[in-house]
Amino acid sequence: MARLDESRPFIAVNIAVLTVSDTRTAANDTSGDTLAERITKAGHRVAARELLRDDVGPIEALLRRWIADPEIDVVITTGGTGITGRDITPEAFDRVLEKRIEGFGELFRMLSYQKIGTSTMQSRALGGVAGGTYLFALPGSTGAVKDGWDDILVSQLDNRHRPCNLVELMPRLQEHLSAAE
Repeated sequence: MARLDESRPFIAVNIAVLTVSDTRTAANDTSGDTLAERITKAGHRVAARELLRDDVGPIEALLRRWIADPEIDVVITTGGTGITGRDITPEAFDRVLEKRIEGFGELFRMLSYQKIGTSTMQSRALGGVAGGTYLFALPGSTGAVKDGWDDILVSQLDNRHRPCNLVELMPRLQEHLSAAE
């Protein structure tokens, strides 16, 4: 059973937040606000925050910049994960990811199914790794952000979470680079 090991010190991680939307602005980005608030409340740092339109090129460029930034450990996006013609966040992720974390999308949809039923099949939420940085794409609704953060990411981004968590793997995410030398 999952638990927090209080004997371990908490390690804060630096998280960049990107909202992908053709209609939202900084003034009405409730999903981005909700995510940033939850990140801070959990003891982590919002290292960067942006809002971009549904356009693969600029999203890919920003993801690459954040992946290359040693001050950013995790990127979480909200929006653009649906199936309409303008929903292109997964396609931008495909251009940068080295490895997918298949279980993230599967788990997100399983948890979401309990709340919204079969409508969850329209979500292309996904996770992965690139350049030693974790990347997670959440749907754009405030409810989906709460589900993704509260039910998955808050635990996996806490090094005290047992039996395992993503934080303790961070030093090993680029082992393939030293093996190639």
